[in-house]
Amino acid sequence: MLTARRHFHSILVGLALATALAARAQIDPHKRELVQLGYNQAFEGHAPLAAYAFYFLNKPDFIRSNLTLRLAVAPVYLDSEVGVSQALGPNTDLGFGLAGGGYADSYSEIREGNYKTQESFDGHSGEVSVNVYHRFNPAQRVPLNAILRGEAHYSAFTDSDDTNPGFELPQSQPIFFIRSGLRLGGQEPLMLPELAMEVSIWYQGQFRTHSGAYGYGNDRQLNPTTHQFLGRGLFAYTHTNSGQALRLNLTLGDSIHADRFSAYRLGGFLPLASEFPLDLPGYYFQEISARRFALLGANYEVQLGRGRRVSALLSAATAGVDYIAGLKQPGGDRLSGVGAGLIYRSKRNAWQALVAYGYGIDALRNGEPGAHSIGFLVQFDLDRAGLGLLGPGESPNFSRALRRILNLF
Repeated sequence: MLTARRHFHSILVGLALATALAARAQIDPHKRELVQLGYNQAFEGHAPLAAYAFYFLNKPDFIRSNLTLRLAVAPVYLDSEVGVSQALGPNTDLGFGLAGGGYADSYSEIREGNYKTQESFDGHSGEVSVNVYHRFNPAQRVPLNAILRGEAHYSAFTDSDDTNPGFELPQSQPIFFIRSGLRLGGQEPLMLPELAMEVSIWYQGQFRTHSGAYGYGNDRQLNPTTHQFLGRGLFAYTHTNSGQALRLNLTLGDSIHADRFSAYRLGGFLPLASEFPLDLPGYYFQEISARRFALLGANYEVQLGRGRRVSALLSAATAGVDYIAGLKQPGGDRLSGVGAGLIYRSKRNAWQALVAYGYGIDALRNGEPGAHSIGFLVQFDLDRAGLGLLGPGESPNFSRALRRILNLF
């Protein structure tokens, strides 16, 4: 029981705080207060539990009119940024970030569809960052932003309950990141955005202070530097009258000197797990470790019935990958998955939930292709829910507070 609980915490926290990246593309001018939950469970094999649970707050006019607070809180991790509008000019903002806590840098080794618990371990971290956001076209409706980020990060690695005593961990160490990007448009940090459009390109450099070998007899390598290059095109549109929605995304990634820690990780269906989720329905979360990849995904949503509370969702994704050395999956470098699900939305979209089935067409299980999984996603929008439990002028009466909650359903 203890082993399962610790591995659950490692994935839970790692995913929950990765979601905070969704707000780092620029300072968000809109107030948001969300609770997000996500969970994937595979039907075959033994996989790391994959889930996120976090509270997300974006608060403009924080203390002063030119300050914005972004905050993501998970069970044992916190990620925050204070943005200063027009700090470096009329169109250039500055952000100061602070994050830290447990399990966010944990690593799960997955090879040929098998979760290697004896080669997996926990990682804890803390970081400080400085971000510069510049908008080129303030008069235009679709924003064009440049982003520059510098980050000092510290990773501390420890054995999990299942790590083999003979498996040597990487050395705990500071890591420095430089990230730059150019983004046209963007996407709100929501489970299923109704409207979105983005074209963006990114570079990230990772610089480790302690590289070298680790593992069984030093059979794997931690590289001193890694350079990553990524591009994404995204489109989401919901028809006003019918409620039908189409969402498309194309993501391309390449890297130089990538290792297990800096590889692109594809698999699963957790759309808020990172700023650039690399979803493949039916696969374990982050099952595939790639040096280079191209991923095309799509989903189509159609309303069921007149009330527009319930929708059906169909999804598909396919990827071409160039694997990290030592993690190649037999059967080829083309991977595909499909899925289907049901969505329920409450009054005013105060909360929504999705249950989805995924089939990994090329995912290996027991040496054969084909894998099944189920996923659950829940989003609760506290702003759309109203003014909290008590409205203006109300007394702290439990029955009124309860009635407000019940009205959401």
